[in-house]
Order: sequence, then C-alpha cells, then structure tokens
Amino acid sequence: MAKATIMSGVCGFKTEVTAEKSDRSKVVLEIQSDCPAFKDLNTSLIEVDGMDCIMSKVGEGPIYEACRIDCKHSACPVPMGIIKVVEVAAGLALPRDVTVTLTK
Repeated sequence: MAKATIMSGVCGFKTEVTAEKSDRSKVVLEIQSDCPAFKDLNTSLIEVDGMDCIMSKVGEGPIYEACRIDCKHSACPVPMGIIKVVEVAAGLALPRDVTVTLTK
C-alpha cells in the first residue's frame, strides 16, 4: 500500500490518496479531498491499471481524464500526485517525494 498527501498550494486544499495493488498491475484507490473539484473522485476513480497510468502522455490517461471533469486549473498537482502514488503501489517506482519550490 502507498499513501500520498497532496497540498495544492495557495488554494489550501489537501487531497489524501491511498493506493493498493489488487492484481497484476491494477491499483485500487481511495481519495479524500477538501477541493470541491475532486469531491466525486473517490466514486469515479476506484481502480486503475498502473501501466496505463505511467505509460500515458502528460495530461492524458485515466487519472487526468477523471480529474479534468471538474478541475479546470491546469497547474493543479493532484492528478500528478495520484499518478505518483499509483506508480509506487504498483511497484513501478520507489517512494520519493516530489517538490516544487516557488519564489518571487
């Protein structure tokens, strides 16, 4: 099982994702988010194929398709964070933090 806490930035919304491998490359997701754009994601994005997720081009694939229904913010880190936790749960990546540091 893998877990991710995604802090989206200035909006202040937090998304928590738990991912667990259920089959050869299938991963079951549990997603809880403060963001109204992702309130239904836990019912629409229940299981994904880990290989499909990591082999899709940026902005494509089942996770981006589900996220773009209600999220209109192109820089939102939630879809990428979900993909990263799916990679780890599926055994396709090591668990390492991803960081974006912004300054002005």
